[in-house]
Formats: sequence, structure tokens, C-alpha cells
Amino acid sequence: MARGSPCISTNVRGSQLLNLEAIAKAPLVTEPVSAFMVPGVLSPVDLAAVRADFPQIADVGVFCVSELIFGPSFRELIAELQTPLFQSVIEDKLGVDLSDKTMTISVSGRSRPKTNGSRLELMDHFVTCLLYLNDICDDRGGRLRLVWNENGRGMEISEIPLCGGTLASFLESDGDPHWYQPSGGELRCLKLRWSLIEAADNDAS
Repeated sequence: MARGSPCISTNVRGSQLLNLEAIAKAPLVTEPVSAFMVPGVLSPVDLAAVRADFPQIADVGVFCVSELIFGPSFRELIAELQTPLFQSVIEDKLGVDLSDKTMTISVSGRSRPKTNGSRLELMDHFVTCLLYLNDICDDRGGRLRLVWNENGRGMEISEIPLCGGTLASFLESDGDPHWYQPSGGELRCLKLRWSLIEAADNDAS
């Protein structure tokens, strides 16, 4: 195991683990908020390898990649997520330009028990991608509930199972679409965020 690379990277390797074609072909919801969800962006074999090399995280919360120790398959996945190729797929899908945005990657391994959904703090973020690395059919950690807040009223758009290999992405500038409803326990997730402001080395949101 080796310590992780910084949150922000200029790695230019091509994709080997991620199914970018599946992302490119995923249906895009544009009303009332731009969002898409893709199951199976990692094959079962690659998901198992990444899970085996996932950093050991005993505490709840979100951690910068550079704070963690992990194995080669997890490192390879991080490298692919930091490539211009992956960013261009997200740009094309959401119809945005991310070249002037700051991208960070953070990791969570566990969630707090909640009786009600807790809001993800995303005020300064432009685009978010969430890649879940739970068991391939494990939905016990809760679900991602996509909610559009308008005039203080919440309108649910969809609810996304958190099975391993599922990627969900949202355009933050459309409003306030994020609510997460965990049940507590293990919840493995990579959080990619392109921010409107310059990001610090540690993504502590």
C-alpha cells in the first residue's frame, strides 16, 4: 500500500477501468435539473479489485485522497478519474465547460445513522460526480435521493441505489438538487467536484 496522490492532478492516461461509452450513452435528465446516472461503469472483476485495494476508513466523514493509503487498483481508478478524457466525457454529457474549474476527489467509507436525509453541502460546486464502490448489489447503505428545491418546497425527481459501480452526476448551477439518505454503516464512495472557486488541498465538505 502507498500513500495517495494530491487531490488535484494533471494525469493524462487513457481510461482502462471505466466504461466511458456507458457514460456517454446514459440518458440525461434536463428538467428540472441536469443529471444522469449510470450503473456498471466498472465491471464486476474491476470493482472487486478496486474494493480490495480501497483505503481502510474507520471513521465517518469525507477524506482527501492524499490523506489515505490504498492499493494499486484503487490508485489506477483515481488516475483515470483525473484524466482530460474522463472530464471531456462529463463535459459533453452535461453540456458544460470545466476547463476553468478546479477538480477535487475525496473519499468516504462510512456514513452516520440518520432517520432523515442529510443535505450534501455543495454551495461552491459546479458539477459533482459520485462513484459508489459498495458491493455490486449492496443497497443497504441507503440511497441517493435527487430533490429539486423550489420556493422552499422539495420535489423528488428520482432515487438512486448505491450499488457498486454506479456513477451519478449533477449540474450544481441548476439549483439545489442533492439530498443523501444514509442508514449508517459502510458506504464507499468517491466524490468528484469541479468547483467555482479555487479548492484547498483538503476537501472537507
